[in-house]
Amino acid sequence: MKKYAIILAAGKGTRMKTELPKCAYPLLKKPMIAYIVENLYKSTVIDELITVVGHKKQIIKDILNSRVTYAHQEEQLGTGHAVMMCKDLIKEPGYTIILPGDMPLIDELVIKDAIQFHENENNDLTVVSTKLNDPSGYGRIIRVKKKLQAIVEEKDATEKQQEINEVNTGIYIVDNELLFGSLDKISNNNAQNEYYLTDIVKVLKKDNKKISTYLLKKSFKAMGINDLYNLSQAESILRHEINKKFMRSGVAMINPDTITIGDNVVIEQNVTISPNTYITGNSIIKKNAKVGPSTEIHNSVIGEDVNIKHSLIYNSEVKANSTVGPFAHLRDGAIIGENNRIGNFVEIKKSSTGKTFKASHLAYIGDAEIGNDVNFGCGSITVNYDGVNKYKTQIGDGVFVGCNANLIAPIIIDDNSTIAAGSTLDKNVPKDTLAIARSYQVNKENYFKNGKRINIKKK
Repeated sequence: MKKYAIILAAGKGTRMKTELPKCAYPLLKKPMIAYIVENLYKSTVIDELITVVGHKKQIIKDILNSRVTYAHQEEQLGTGHAVMMCKDLIKEPGYTIILPGDMPLIDELVIKDAIQFHENENNDLTVVSTKLNDPSGYGRIIRVKKKLQAIVEEKDATEKQQEINEVNTGIYIVDNELLFGSLDKISNNNAQNEYYLTDIVKVLKKDNKKISTYLLKKSFKAMGINDLYNLSQAESILRHEINKKFMRSGVAMINPDTITIGDNVVIEQNVTISPNTYITGNSIIKKNAKVGPSTEIHNSVIGEDVNIKHSLIYNSEVKANSTVGPFAHLRDGAIIGENNRIGNFVEIKKSSTGKTFKASHLAYIGDAEIGNDVNFGCGSITVNYDGVNKYKTQIGDGVFVGCNANLIAPIIIDDNSTIAAGSTLDKNVPKDTLAIARSYQVNKENYFKNGKRINIKKK
């Protein structure tokens, strides 16, 4: 018996009022649909994932790549029609769980529990329902003598039916053979002129199949995202749940309402995170690190006992016992060595530094490889770009770079050399060398008299 999952992601999501398809819109810097795919895999109960794509389908494909199989719905004719597009991909006996692609708070526990309920009850169809104080916009669960009879979409519901607070989440678990047989029997004779997936309840009920509901008690997990306000609500819920998990595992958060942590982030014990800090992507924060305030970290590794303040770190690594900031910017594969000091207004891009490197203020380091015990003076830069190509700077151990030096790449500064302040270098510097590349100072005496410049006549 094979277990499939179908994710419905073909819709336009016009209420989002954005150019992105709805399911691709980011939540904590990760597309909504990626949460669903990851949680299906985490559940370990699904053999094959199928995603139905349509509107701007290439965007969804670029997000999920080869993690799923794709079905195509060229015309958006309803959820039932979308599932029909998967018919040729589901060949083996078993059952399928069907989920909307705009429900990012559904986690692996919900998926596992719902499937376990479906198996234990030996159901032909299980509908995941929940109860809401305000059920507006949702299809209502219609029961007769407590048994599920039908699901009625709100636009087709009577006034009395609209008072029902048990709603359809849009998640179904259904026998594969019965799924497509029942879809062949539904029509689009409704207010939307669409083929509703919900109509399979009536079809299977008529055929005396076993149908029941799995009631999801934590209704917020089934929250669908229809507009940017819904997205902000989901983000608030997700942020709270993630922060609670980390604080209970030994991570200190100062004013956690201002701290945003992505769900793929790993944070070890005894880490302190200060206000207005964002840590997202596949970032790892190792023990005893102090992060923030006002810091943003994405897809980066922060080593043990690192201290970061008021800084931006993207796709980079900071090794143990280093300090970064305030107002530093590390990006595009920067690797900061142990016991480094990266100070005020220092930008490091696609470069590596050795142990005990210091750039305390106002420096730019790009496309460079720097050894141990190197000091970068205030205002010094690697000149890595000539307007067409980028070039590499190599700096050995024990090098001292004076203030306001320009190192024009490609260039090699060998071990234990010193670059005089104000120098602009375009030639390699040998080992144990003092390099000076600046014009001689000229003093013009008596140039000013009583605070005014004196005109100097040409001879």
